Amino acid sequence: MNDSEDISSPVSGLVKWFDPVKGFGFVVSDAGGPDILLHVNVLRNFGQSSVADGARVELQVQRTERGVQATQVIALMPPQAGEAVGLSDISALDPAVVAAAPLEPARVKWFDKGKGFGFANVFGRREDIFLHMEVLRRSGLSDLAPGEALALRVIDGKRGRMAAEVFAWEAALDTGQA
Repeated sequence: MNDSEDISSPVSGLVKWFDPVKGFGFVVSDAGGPDILLHVNVLRNFGQSSVADGARVELQVQRTERGVQATQVIALMPPQAGEAVGLSDISALDPAVVAAAPLEPARVKWFDKGKGFGFANVFGRREDIFLHMEVLRRSGLSDLAPGEALALRVIDGKRGRMAAEVFAWEAALDTGQA
């Protein structure tokens, strides 16, 4: 393979880590080999600005002088739910009930990854919707920026309305969910 030849078949793997502040992360291929650089611009072309560590991805990649780099995200699946500690508000919910909740268009009010939570507002409503880091991770996201457009499945939790599932707006549109 020469220095700028595309690898013809898609590559599947797991996100090793992704830092939205740095603007990149790495994927470990299921087939082995060097880590694959995943740049935030490639992720944005898929409709997301972050991805959770441990998420499964399918990528088109290119070998360059600097190593293997993702050129396109084909598919992204959140980390396995069994790997996460559940939230008491949603851990007992039937996944079919959550999936049946309508997707609501929303914008991030603020989110603090260090604190592990934030809030969003559904369009046309004043109430805050609680966003927990664990729900983001289960949804395949690792961080959110103020003003970012989302599609949320909202439930009534013990302390008010909260997101039970979060989609990047573009990803929800592309999959026909929004």
